[in-house]
Amino acid sequence: MKGRILSAARRLYGEYGFHGVTARMIATEVGIDVSTLYYHWGDKQDLYEAVLTDLNEEIRQKLAEIEKIVRGKPIDVRLAVAIDVMCDHLFQNPETSNLMLFSFFSKTRTQSDLDTRMTEHLANIAVAMGLALDKSHVPPQANARVLAVWNSIINFASGENYFRPMLQLDRAAYLAVVKETLKFILIPAFTQAGPDAQGRNAPGKPRRCHRFKAGGRHRRLSGTPSTRTNTKGGNHGLES
Repeated sequence: MKGRILSAARRLYGEYGFHGVTARMIATEVGIDVSTLYYHWGDKQDLYEAVLTDLNEEIRQKLAEIEKIVRGKPIDVRLAVAIDVMCDHLFQNPETSNLMLFSFFSKTRTQSDLDTRMTEHLANIAVAMGLALDKSHVPPQANARVLAVWNSIINFASGENYFRPMLQLDRAAYLAVVKETLKFILIPAFTQAGPDAQGRNAPGKPRRCHRFKAGGRHRRLSGTPSTRTNTKGGNHGLES
């Protein structure tokens, strides 16, 4: 019974958000009296926290699965695998991306365990992608880049009912196009020379991925040594 209630709550919270769902709606969805729901889960807030805990555990398992596959692989392979695995998971569980967006952007957002866990997820991804040296020292630049990847995926998943008719695709074709598009945009962003390369790479030549360090300095992840740009007041450039 507790599992049935949790599954129903997850679907409804994913569709309407915390403030759009009542305990009676959940009880009706399961086909039980609201008193039975209270007996098993307590109030609506307790059940919502249980849903987020369930969601967080699924995300943790998926990240562990990705890390097991990509450990030691180059950044383009890591990103491609992460995009494939997370897209498959979020499209199979559409309430997950909806719950995350509700939690992130609701004007009357409820403080939850998801806030703390998302920080942990960001750190794990940053380290797995080679953007940080360890989980306890992840600078904001690395977190922002992880968020760019993460938010791109969850917005395509959460916005399927709006975007898919616009693209005139069936569900399988939409998922394939989303994966291809994310790889087309994100992999070059992490692996190719950009406008900040300052001429150190030829146009179109792959650039090494850089780890960020706290305080704005960057450490070269791999490759041959090269000169370091210095200015008065310290090093403000990239080691590449």
